[in-house]
Amino acid sequence: MSNTVTRIRLAVVAAAAGSLVLAGCSSSDSSGDSAKASCEPAKGKVTLQYWNTVPGMDDVVALWNKKNPDIQVETKNISNDQYGTLGNALKADKAPDLAQVGYDQLPNLRTQNAFVDASDCSAASGAKSKFVPWTWSQTSFGDTGVFALPQDTGPMALYVRSDIFKKHDVAVPRTWDEYAAAAEKLHKADPDLDITFFDPNNAEWFNGLIWQNNAKMYGYSGDKWQVTVESEQSKQVAEYWQKLIAGKLVRTDLANGSTQMYAAYQKDQIASYVGAAWGYSMFRDNLPKQAGKWSIVPMPTWGANGASGDWGGSTVAFMKGGKHLYESVKFNTWLNTDPEALALENKLGGLYPAANAGLELPALSEGVPYYNNEKIFDVFADSSKNIDTSFTWGPTQKTVNLALQDAMAKAAAGDGTLSDALSAAQDAAVKSMKDQAIPVTAGK
Repeated sequence: MSNTVTRIRLAVVAAAAGSLVLAGCSSSDSSGDSAKASCEPAKGKVTLQYWNTVPGMDDVVALWNKKNPDIQVETKNISNDQYGTLGNALKADKAPDLAQVGYDQLPNLRTQNAFVDASDCSAASGAKSKFVPWTWSQTSFGDTGVFALPQDTGPMALYVRSDIFKKHDVAVPRTWDEYAAAAEKLHKADPDLDITFFDPNNAEWFNGLIWQNNAKMYGYSGDKWQVTVESEQSKQVAEYWQKLIAGKLVRTDLANGSTQMYAAYQKDQIASYVGAAWGYSMFRDNLPKQAGKWSIVPMPTWGANGASGDWGGSTVAFMKGGKHLYESVKFNTWLNTDPEALALENKLGGLYPAANAGLELPALSEGVPYYNNEKIFDVFADSSKNIDTSFTWGPTQKTVNLALQDAMAKAAAGDGTLSDALSAAQDAAVKSMKDQAIPVTAGK
């Protein structure tokens, strides 16, 4: 493995853990086992449907269509309700050939038999060496098949309005204790200024925060899942943010990526952003007048070990009902391994590639003009190598995330605490698994 690959290597679920997903689901009537689909080329011209949430993907698809007149791709952006739209399409037997699916949602959709196994296509099964190892392990569920190809990852860092910190003589924080102290200093200097915002309706973001603190939401042993959503490490993170909320040092009325969020940053009301690699284009594209005012630095840490977290990252899955698997594999492989496609996806959509070839893109080793020509992707590369590789998603993650968000929203409104939200998510995880006859026990 090259030094570059080693540097960015994460592990949401290793191959063994991927096998556990299937083992944990095997007692359910909906095990998710899919027969291998035929990989015969179509006779004549075909049109594929590809649904995603990536900005600028139309231009990437246009590049493919120009080069491949016999395999045309139509793309649909489903950012407004990604999994609701996919779920409804699956129920109506109208799913697209390909769809963007987050790593955390793969096990959940797997139990619903949402995917097609493309392992009979040599281009799909042979693509394994083209990706960072942990990403392939998760999409193949422990080498049992090929249900998706990795697309991007989301190592986290701290986006900083350097000019605001400098104006108020506040040092850029390196630890979460320093971050809390900086929050107090900034708010004291300007009552209209907060260090960041806490989005109570974003479980994926919060999961990234607890992931950083070596929290384990799930484990597997003795033929049972162990649910530890409300571990002591998770509670430490919850209690930290609860204090910031109670002290009115962070805003709770903003949704990530919303018009209101950008307006708050535009008005210099917020001084930092705890985000992932794919977010670098958000500020560049939505706040162009703030070019040169932003820097990206390592995520504040809980201790001296420098651990980081991951937020998001996606795959492109082969969806059940797709009629042209051979052509879908051909496009999917190009989309997520071709250097020209990867460069365009990074430039337009901010994707931090999961493909080995993507990690060698010149753009990832150069300074970014919007961020003072700083080599921001070096920060994300370092973040990647400091992520806990044993973190595992559960087979009912969507249900757990919804329960967490509902309780976090109540806590933000003064009804309960974020620690209570973890308890609610823990209960939802155990119940949802029992409802599907998945062997499970609650832990701490």
